[in-house]
Amino acid sequence: MKLDVNTLFIVTIYVEAILGLLLLFAWAQNMAIHAVAWWGFAHLIRAASVVLFGMYGSAPELVTIDLANALLFTAFAVTWTGARVFDGKPVEPVYLVTGAVLWLLLCRLPVLTDAIDVRSMIASAIIAGYTWLTAYEFWRGRSEQLVSRWPAIFMLFAHGALFLLRTPLVAILPWSVTNNNIFASVWLTVLSFEALLFTISIAFILLAMAKERTELRHRTAAMVDPLTGIANRRAFLQDAGQLAERYRGRPRPTAVLLVDLDHFKSINDRFGHALGDRVLEIFTGAARQSIRASDLLGRIGGEEFAAVLYDISAEKALAVAQRIREAFAEQAEEVNGRPVSASVSIGLVHCDGPVLDVPELLAQADQALYLAKENGRNRVEVASFETLLKRTGNAAAFSDAGAATAAAQNAA
Repeated sequence: MKLDVNTLFIVTIYVEAILGLLLLFAWAQNMAIHAVAWWGFAHLIRAASVVLFGMYGSAPELVTIDLANALLFTAFAVTWTGARVFDGKPVEPVYLVTGAVLWLLLCRLPVLTDAIDVRSMIASAIIAGYTWLTAYEFWRGRSEQLVSRWPAIFMLFAHGALFLLRTPLVAILPWSVTNNNIFASVWLTVLSFEALLFTISIAFILLAMAKERTELRHRTAAMVDPLTGIANRRAFLQDAGQLAERYRGRPRPTAVLLVDLDHFKSINDRFGHALGDRVLEIFTGAARQSIRASDLLGRIGGEEFAAVLYDISAEKALAVAQRIREAFAEQAEEVNGRPVSASVSIGLVHCDGPVLDVPELLAQADQALYLAKENGRNRVEVASFETLLKRTGNAAAFSDAGAATAAAQNAA
């Protein structure tokens, strides 16, 4: 098969149509990501524009040049809109047709009728503008950890730059058009081949981006509590384990807090589960405001929460726990116009040893939490050797064992 522009046009039509249908099929499998449908329709519109370009010489230029370019600009606008939709931004219908309308109006100006270079520059600028806008949308959403964003940004920027430089390149390196046949142009063949490679590559990159987001959301859903938006038990213990590994190389005083909402079942029974859920959300907000961004916070049970405060003194940890308790009590005094007066009990344990054993510290904090509840709730108890003995009921046994040891020593 001879690699000329006519062959490339035919191949491009098939490729664009197939890629468009492929993206639409992928969207049909997972309709949660609407951007994939936009990108699929963009390829189909581009295929239609290439069909019209291929009719050059056998149909009026109004169809093969003006309308074909208008469809091409619309296709790039749809791709840009898909990028906006991908990152949760609204559709702007006016911008979808701005490039096409501008082109059709300019083509009607007598001064541009025979100014092929100027019209080519305008067309290149419109395509480059939409392409760079698409790259910019992906750049703005870079806070979302999608690796496939970066090759998409690079390819879109490079493709837009090539289109923008097309007219200057033509002026320096002639098209070598023979017999007034634009399809004999060597450079048009090169650009068509580049456009074909770009459209294939970008389609698969965009599809990979959508797939990567779906997988990321699935992983996030498995690690985040859906009500409060903080780490669930699994994620909290996993993050705490990673912190323990870091602690080995850089030991710092660390505190573990275990928090339980007082009489939460009674709140649900009196005011309903919807208000109970709101109370949990209020606590999460109060806790987030009271701790540092680097601290760990998780929901490890129905109304039970835990926090790990790294590199903090015992005094400051106690102050943080009191701040959480007071902030929540104030914010939950009245919820949705109902006198809830919710409160929390907190167990705190401080670690300054060579090893950070979070499960063991949580167990000790649980003992302190039990004492906080025994002592009237709505308070903070700090775990100590004495409190642990009181909780486990081993104080008497410890005293008896001590007396027996002393008697044995005296007898000896």
